[in-house]
Amino acid sequence: MTNDAIPPADFASMPRAEFAFPGPLRDQLVTAILNGSKTSTTGLVVDYEHEGEPLPEVGSRSVVIDSDDRPVAVIEVTGVRVVPLAQVDLAHVVDEGEGDASMAEWRASHERFWHSAETRAALEDPEFTVDDTTLAVLQRFRLITDLRPVN
Repeated sequence: MTNDAIPPADFASMPRAEFAFPGPLRDQLVTAILNGSKTSTTGLVVDYEHEGEPLPEVGSRSVVIDSDDRPVAVIEVTGVRVVPLAQVDLAHVVDEGEGDASMAEWRASHERFWHSAETRAALEDPEFTVDDTTLAVLQRFRLITDLRPVN
């Protein structure tokens, strides 16, 4: 991570990176990004399509937003792969920094999130489910700048 200040005007124009929904899970994920234990994340192609957003590209930067809608960090994408959920690998899972020790544990926790009322509402599909063939976006990133005030 660099400590070079990014002018507020620059990060204000960057896309927002929002991990999970505001609340305890987002707080946990943001903390893991800031302490360096989270360097990968998994999204679903269907979510990008529903939002009309392009898939992330290597080299793109975004501002990580906390549960209080504050910018807390800038991250840069270092890798992107699109694979069926059945092909997600343990190295990616470990780098998500969520403490999952097995593929089964990771899959169960992610399915709870993807099958949640919040996700189904966001996708406007009350019966949305994932399976082994669901396309996942495996993203790797690095922390560029910590935007939290220095005390």
